[in-house]
Amino acid sequence: MKNPLPEIIFQCMTLLISATIIHAIYSAQIRPQANAIIAEQQIQIDSGIEFNASPSILVIIKDYEQEVCFILMLWAITIIGFKFSETLQQRNYLKNSLINVIPGVRILPEDSWQYSRPIQALNSSAENDLIPRTLLTALQRFGTTEKILEVSQVIKDMCETEAERLDSQLSTIRYIVWAIPSVGFIGTVRGISQALGQAHKAVNGDISGVTANLGIAFNSTFVALVISLLIMLLLHQLQRVQEQFVLDSQQHCEANLTRHLANR
Repeated sequence: MKNPLPEIIFQCMTLLISATIIHAIYSAQIRPQANAIIAEQQIQIDSGIEFNASPSILVIIKDYEQEVCFILMLWAITIIGFKFSETLQQRNYLKNSLINVIPGVRILPEDSWQYSRPIQALNSSAENDLIPRTLLTALQRFGTTEKILEVSQVIKDMCETEAERLDSQLSTIRYIVWAIPSVGFIGTVRGISQALGQAHKAVNGDISGVTANLGIAFNSTFVALVISLLIMLLLHQLQRVQEQFVLDSQQHCEANLTRHLANR
């Protein structure tokens, strides 16, 4: 089984890198430009000039909650991309068989060690891949028990275990999918509470503070929901690819090993 420590380190590093990149973009581009747009609009309002107050995307995403949402989005996309690349890399085993059996020749229990040697000769990084690990375990089980049904059961069990492992590794992405709308809701609460703090000014006719803070409330929720929809789409696509890979791997092992086995 794979050591979970490198994956934890990878996730921590990608979170740090995502936070650095997004914060740099916000500090250098998004917030200065958004503040300039807001300042220009305020000047036009104060001077009584009519203008088109169409919402700017920079103004919509300028607040801290939206920044956190984009950090989480980039973090999730990085993890999903890594999982996609891992799965696609392992699918290369489906193109060729690791067990070369001459047509018409059957694998007997005493031959299992001979067919195990090419798999054992693979580099260390391939030891934890599903298909080599499953074939090697199945051959070893056949050499020990001499039962073909045992081999089929081993292949099935290992593929089911791999499916559960892959599903458990998506827990971080599921947390991100949950966290993004929660961050948006925090922005909503913050914006509404600040708007209520400006209510006394609205009574006197100055509603600028109330509208600005309500903008924070609605914009944070809007951005968070859009991002969460995108991440959920990518997550479901990743799950589909992983599930299909496990099913294809089980069929591959059955076709390239089990059908060639024979008892004495």
